[in-house]
Amino acid sequence: MNWYLKVLKQYADFKGRARRKEYWMFTLFNIIIFVVLFFMAGTLSSVIASEDLILIPVVLYFFFMLIPLLAVTVRRLHDQNKSGWFYCVSFIPFIGRIWLLILMCTEGTAGPNQYGPDPKNPDTELDEIGTLEV
Repeated sequence: MNWYLKVLKQYADFKGRARRKEYWMFTLFNIIIFVVLFFMAGTLSSVIASEDLILIPVVLYFFFMLIPLLAVTVRRLHDQNKSGWFYCVSFIPFIGRIWLLILMCTEGTAGPNQYGPDPKNPDTELDEIGTLEV
């Protein structure tokens, strides 16, 4: 949950680097929340006659999470020493999404790169999510 909150704290921060764990934990929590929202919408659709009204929370959550999702994806690309513009690869039909998925699963560049220090550095790893007490 701390990784999810870390991404939300960096809502529109496209600078720096994000490790795989940060990206995938954020993605996991988003999927869980979407499933819960859709389940609730399906349950409420039998009670409320207007189905359009039920999907409003799902659509609002999607638009609220769009910017953090783009930001964490760009930071994930930065971890591999690639520009955030590599995200445009996903617009290539079929192959682009697979390529982006492979990039999201690939380990980042060890050590600092042009986008910042290594987020997987053992000295700052726990500090990154705010659990290290100094």
